[in-house]
Amino acid sequence: MSKPQLTFWFDFGSTYSFLAAMRIEQLAKDAGVEVTWKPFLLGPVFQSQGLKDSPLNVFPVKGKALIRDAQRIAEDMGIPFKWPDKFPQSSVLAGRVALVGLKEGWGKDFGRDVFSAEYSYGRDISDQNTITEILAKHKVPVEATLTKAQSDEIKSELRDNTADAQKRGFFGAPTFTTASGELFWGNDRLEQALRWAKK
Repeated sequence: MSKPQLTFWFDFGSTYSFLAAMRIEQLAKDAGVEVTWKPFLLGPVFQSQGLKDSPLNVFPVKGKALIRDAQRIAEDMGIPFKWPDKFPQSSVLAGRVALVGLKEGWGKDFGRDVFSAEYSYGRDISDQNTITEILAKHKVPVEATLTKAQSDEIKSELRDNTADAQKRGFFGAPTFTTASGELFWGNDRLEQALRWAKK
């Protein structure tokens, strides 16, 4: 009998996606739920809703509170947190490489390391050197992987994921969807999403 399914939609530029990524696999394992990771881009989603920048920048008072909230959650989880100097960062390259890795079996580990680079150590994930270092750490063929990430197939898949997210009415990340199409938004809804996936 197949396990209940939950899809984890994320953008590497999303702070709360970082927090969810660092805990979703263990929680899903404990719940007996299989998780599919699906990168998409928040930029086009925000633009379609009239935002030209991250809501954290558009609403600075709210942004300051959310950063502090993320710091507290990370501390509770026992993981380092450092707000990057550059925000938001382009997550296009990281998202494309993640799609390659998810097909080849190393995408989730890569994804966690990208999130950690940005939000635990303040690295710039839009810099190809950062992505290259992470790939090398996982002993993945760097040049071949970057070439695959720039293929029409992978570019189209990331665009299609983003278009799908817009059609489903996404307005932020992380978002979790069940096999029945139920939508949950935010790191703090992960446990509820896992419970719902089992219904």
